Amino acid sequence: MTEQATVTVGVIAKEIGVSDAKVKKAIETLKIEPVGKRGVCKLYAADVVEAVRKTLA
Repeated sequence: MTEQATVTVGVIAKEIGVSDAKVKKAIETLKIEPVGKRGVCKLYAADVVEAVRKTLA
């Protein structure tokens, strides 16, 4: 995996100010794949935050 900024669903939810469930649903809707995993947490590229924000707006 390349060294890039990654975020979890929880971080995205806190950044946008919505629940984890809403973020997970938006990620499913956008068909975004995680760039990696750390334990059981899926890691997403940092640019996913804006895409999720636009979807939930």
